[in-house]
Amino acid sequence: MKWRQSTFSLPLVIGLLCAVGLFSALLGDGWWDSLAWLGLGVPALLGSWPLLRRTRD
Repeated sequence: MKWRQSTFSLPLVIGLLCAVGLFSALLGDGWWDSLAWLGLGVPALLGSWPLLRRTRD
């Protein structure tokens, strides 16, 4: 069962970050907005990371 924990750990963290970001965006202003930017920006950056890398020809 160890392979299953390692397979789903990163998607679980990304999903929790998205949920925290969306929930904090609904709650209010001020530092909630900062938490929303962080919670939604990190998964977006992780998803676009392979697109940003340079290929070596």
